Amino acid sequence: MGHQVIIFDFSAIRGLWEIRVKKHKERQKKEKEREAKSALEKIRQEWDIMLECRRKGIPQAAYLNNGFIDTNRILDTLEKNSPLVKKIALLNETENKRNKFIFQLSGEQWTEFPDSLKEQTHLKEWHINNTMIATIPDYIALFQELRILELSSNQITDLPVEIGCLKKLKELNVSFNRLKSIPPELGDCENLEKLDLSGNLELAELPFELSNLKQVKFVDISANKFASIPICVLRMSNLQWLDLSSNNLRDLPQDIDRLEELETLLLQKNKLTYLPHALVNMLKLSLLVVSGDSLVQMPTAICDSTSGLKFISLKDNPLEITSFQEIEEITESDRDRELFEKEFMKVYIADLKERETVPCYTTKVSLSVQI
Repeated sequence: MGHQVIIFDFSAIRGLWEIRVKKHKERQKKEKEREAKSALEKIRQEWDIMLECRRKGIPQAAYLNNGFIDTNRILDTLEKNSPLVKKIALLNETENKRNKFIFQLSGEQWTEFPDSLKEQTHLKEWHINNTMIATIPDYIALFQELRILELSSNQITDLPVEIGCLKKLKELNVSFNRLKSIPPELGDCENLEKLDLSGNLELAELPFELSNLKQVKFVDISANKFASIPICVLRMSNLQWLDLSSNNLRDLPQDIDRLEELETLLLQKNKLTYLPHALVNMLKLSLLVVSGDSLVQMPTAICDSTSGLKFISLKDNPLEITSFQEIEEITESDRDRELFEKEFMKVYIADLKERETVPCYTTKVSLSVQI
């Protein structure tokens, strides 16, 4: 018995479905056009616009056109009057203006400054990061409007004496370079508020002329080779933040309390064996970190509840702890966790400034020490 074979004409079937698909798309297109022209759709649009007018407080009568709402006109007006649109436009305008005064350079392909820079003396900010640049040009003296000089993570070996000509300079960051000295002329920048010289590794002293920097509030000279606090730093009367961590400090000066405005003192990873009693007189000092040093004694008055300290860290010291009293730890239960990073400390101090009391989650512990 033979088999019956059915043969299909696939081209005919494909043609049939193509016709059906084409007709379906045409019906969909006509339906969309009908909905767009329908009165119901126009009424819905007008109703939405009326509600928007009511929310924005815009009189509807001002947008009537032959008895009907002129949708195009009112939508344009709503968009122009939108607070969000205005705010975005203002921010964009401000950012564009600001960028005209900022010079940025980054990347290891840069070994020197571009020649065009010397023609842009109107600049207010330099941001030079992660380049192979080793020298700052002398013509920096021409940039009399410069407020921020940010030169972190380059190969800079010296700062030019012309830096003292920048009378309006407020921030200088030359961290993680190869500086071995600082020019005395920097003391002429009397409006300087922030000085970051951290991570140069070889810095061991600062010129006495920096005593003229009476407006400085932030000094970071961590990760260098300072054996003591520079005298000029002790004369920065408005200083609020001082980071001397990872140096070679063996003691602190007895007159450290002349820093009456100091709020944060970071001394971790040095060679300190004791803390001076003068710290008790620093009423605004709220954060003190002496972790990873060689402390064997400290004034018990530091632990007194009348002191301004809100956080003190003495971990990894040979200091004998016999009991705990009135020292506040920021952690909830793990008092032995690793050393806080600098960025966390900055955030924590900023948070403390906004509080009148200690956060409710802090755990109070007590400490008394034999002297």
